[in-house]
Amino acid sequence: MIHLENLSKSFAGQVLFDSLTMTLPEGGNIALVGGNGAGKTTLLNIMCDLEESDSGKVILGRSRQIGYLPQEPNPAPKPSIIGECETGAQTLQKLKLQLEKALELMTADPSPKNLSHYDDVESLFRHEGGYSLTAKAERILTGLGFARENLDQDPQELSGGWRMRLELAKIFIHEPELLILDEPTNHLDLPSLAWVESWLQKYKGTLIFVSHDRSLLNRLADQTLHLNQGVLKLYKGNFDQFMEQKEAQMEMEQAQLAQLQRRRAEHEKFVERFGAKATKAKQAQSRVKMINRLRQLEAGFSPAESDASLGLVIPPAQHSGRLVLKVEDLAIGYQQGQPLATDINLDVEKGQKIAVIGANGIGKSTLIKTMARTIPALQGEVEEGHKVQPRYFAQDQHLSLASDKTLLENVLAATAEIGQLDARKLLGSMLFSGDDVFKTAGVLSGGEKNRLGMACMLAKKGNLLLMDEPTNHLDMTSVEVLIDGLQKWDGTLIFVSHDRNFINSLCSHVFVMLPDGRSRLFEGDLSDYQAAASKTGFPDVLQGDQPSEQATEPNPTKQVSQIKVSHEEVKKTRQQKTKLERQQDKLEEKQELIKCQIQEIEDEAIKIDPSNFQGHKNLSEQRIKLEQELEENELLWLEQGEEIESLNKALKLWGRS
Repeated sequence: MIHLENLSKSFAGQVLFDSLTMTLPEGGNIALVGGNGAGKTTLLNIMCDLEESDSGKVILGRSRQIGYLPQEPNPAPKPSIIGECETGAQTLQKLKLQLEKALELMTADPSPKNLSHYDDVESLFRHEGGYSLTAKAERILTGLGFARENLDQDPQELSGGWRMRLELAKIFIHEPELLILDEPTNHLDLPSLAWVESWLQKYKGTLIFVSHDRSLLNRLADQTLHLNQGVLKLYKGNFDQFMEQKEAQMEMEQAQLAQLQRRRAEHEKFVERFGAKATKAKQAQSRVKMINRLRQLEAGFSPAESDASLGLVIPPAQHSGRLVLKVEDLAIGYQQGQPLATDINLDVEKGQKIAVIGANGIGKSTLIKTMARTIPALQGEVEEGHKVQPRYFAQDQHLSLASDKTLLENVLAATAEIGQLDARKLLGSMLFSGDDVFKTAGVLSGGEKNRLGMACMLAKKGNLLLMDEPTNHLDMTSVEVLIDGLQKWDGTLIFVSHDRNFINSLCSHVFVMLPDGRSRLFEGDLSDYQAAASKTGFPDVLQGDQPSEQATEPNPTKQVSQIKVSHEEVKKTRQQKTKLERQQDKLEEKQELIKCQIQEIEDEAIKIDPSNFQGHKNLSEQRIKLEQELEENELLWLEQGEEIESLNKALKLWGRS
């Protein structure tokens, strides 16, 4: 049993929920859904005792062991990936300490009492799976994409995304009674996502999770918990079933409301007509009371939630030749002699919509960047067809925005091809309505910046879109709007995404990249690719039980350890690594300072009178700016971490690590 009793929480004058009371069932897979800013993460944090509610409490019953995914990885991990993973098995770690102490006692004094105590502890340790812990950790880590040969690597050498995967592995090996996950698939590629989904489907405890992946919500959830305007409602079934029930409920409520309004209109008409007549005065007075009662009943109906009424209208694609892009004998990467993938051959025809899939770090984003000519090819050719106009959407597209300019000014600055009216229409289709277009870009959330970056890119008319993870940070409404617009668009699309619903809704072809350097184009969606792969013997990268390769080492078939490098180049690489590490240290110091400033604002907000609207507004604006600065700082930290990791690989390959 999980019981929420009179929970209340507000921030800077905004009430997230008030007197929230609900009992959640045990043993189910519960998806927590709601709009951005509804309070989903805050509610999960309160349930995990990471954040305090203003009032009320959470009663967890027998679910005393909680597993949750932290926002930051462990700052002081064990010296190896597998060792850090094993720390997640908290019960076994305690038993292991008891076993070591019992062994010490028995060695010092082999009395019958100490021998018996050791046997008891050892038997319990064996029964709980202590001797198979390392094998279990290895299965979980490889399922999440870590390569077996890298499990002795220091976790601090990993990028931020891989560190978060390691935290997820620690949760899985712990197997808590209650598992609470906020966007667990954010750092996963498709093969690892399939493995995680398979693991969660077999999980025996209670799972409460938040995700923007509609496919995951449908395949995993058996109950859906909807948080809207501070109200929680529990629905049976997955996300699509919840939407059907919610729509039926709204239709019923609208019918009831219409009936109440008709009855009130009839009573008001009677009062207006006969209220002044003495013979009807008593009846009129009774009807006035009834009118007031009906108005109270009408007020009990919450207004229908407004979905986006505007669809995304992408400017029509300009005419191009049949062959849009020809990729021939292409090798991609960032350093000569260290290709991420080679021998890539691909003919892209007009109107095709191609999803690029494969494990993280295998070169999907690098391929898109090479096609967009933002980085050069290591070898081979990328040749554009007749009258092809490519447009590129990067994962860090928001960094190109002018934070001090309005949304409208950002779009107009992106291109001279559209005017103010078309720019406002484009922003409206990306869910920026009314006066929102006059906000400065600096105050936007991560998802809003992604949508603004998308609008700026789409304002530049083109006929080939190259998109790298376009759904990152978008809520489901925004993703559906983007899908609808791209489905109707008549141009050519090549994109990288880990959102299966997004891929299957759009793709006409799937381009698969493998760890051994092979790649192949398949016609159809993901299920068509799996069927074709099964028939031809081509590997299925979506199999949950087939661990993907961690891309921390180059292809084994393309080892370049024989490459001779000069002492000067090694020295330069080490200096660059040291410089980046120093910059990372400074960024970490800045992050801690910003977090302290945010905490000070939150403490001050609690002290301000709730009626002081202007004071709360000023604090909220300061907090938004600091969070924006923190997000940009963390993104830069992650990028530098990836670069340090690449330099470490180079030094290791040269035998100079």
